[in-house]
Amino acid sequence: MSIEELARENVRRLTPYQSARRLGGNGDVWLNANEFPTAVAFDLSQQTLNRYPECQPKAVIENYAQYAGVKPEQVLVSRGADEGIELLIRAFCEPGKDAVLYCQPTYGMYSVSAETFGVACRNVLALDDWQLDLPTIADNLDGVKVIFVCSPNNPTGQLINPQDIRTLLEMTRGKALVVADEAYIEFCPQATLAGWLEEYPNLVVLRTLSKAFALAGLRCGFTLANKEVIDLLMKVIAPYPLSTPVADIAAQALAPQGINAMRERVAQILVERQYLVSALKTLPCVEQVFESETNYILVRFTASSAIFKSLWDQGIILRDQNKQPSLSGCLRITVGTREESQHVIDALKAEKV
Repeated sequence: MSIEELARENVRRLTPYQSARRLGGNGDVWLNANEFPTAVAFDLSQQTLNRYPECQPKAVIENYAQYAGVKPEQVLVSRGADEGIELLIRAFCEPGKDAVLYCQPTYGMYSVSAETFGVACRNVLALDDWQLDLPTIADNLDGVKVIFVCSPNNPTGQLINPQDIRTLLEMTRGKALVVADEAYIEFCPQATLAGWLEEYPNLVVLRTLSKAFALAGLRCGFTLANKEVIDLLMKVIAPYPLSTPVADIAAQALAPQGINAMRERVAQILVERQYLVSALKTLPCVEQVFESETNYILVRFTASSAIFKSLWDQGIILRDQNKQPSLSGCLRITVGTREESQHVIDALKAEKV
């Protein structure tokens, strides 16, 4: 018997998530992972690496609770929001029996995490405007324990209608969790659902320090939920999910000075986003530039595959979305520095349509 045959069947059949780093590329304009374009400096203050860290570091939890406007007992910190996705599936879904539901086009890790654990996936395609198809969701809720709604949605960039999420929460009360993935919420903070936790015991909100906090390399995310949900997730989390340096930097990033710096970065990205959107709209190879509430823009091109490869060969790395339902011809472009945006525009101007 080969080693591969020893593996679980669902793992042998699994197509792994193709992260930006896995896809590779050689270049100096990296606009494929929705990262902040420049590094932020931190000094490590904790020199206790001989000791195990706290499972849920007090300073990180308290700082995040204050920032998000929730109670400390409603916050769990993990290795990125990706671990939060896994914890929710592990704690609430019975393999071979329960299902998760999501609405493509959306973030790819919901399905990969579910499949890894042997949990069924229900994909209810979004409507033409990428809003939720509530009637079809209602028809597909049997056995569903966790519903993932990314808002603002990755890769399309738009907010999901909050009234639709409210309807979904009412529809699933006592039957399933509704998980609002708010990885990009700092770019439209007025739209957060964190204030709804008191009203909905089945609401969970995912957050991260990877985007607006410019800490993608730190791998630090948060799950906001009512204490009953957090207590269950604490049963299945690793003993020491955050290393001491990660907790140290996260606590600094979430101090008042760090939050002010994050808000300045967001303001900077919004200016750069407007510049990039305006410039893209003037190009003959661009069919459509979609509205965005995030730090990236979804763009439909006349010959997207050729453009993607041409820019890739020039060291400008974008994210191809062609394989996602309803996104044929679409590339996703992270909002970088003005210089990076100019590189993209100049390269696209040179393309023969």
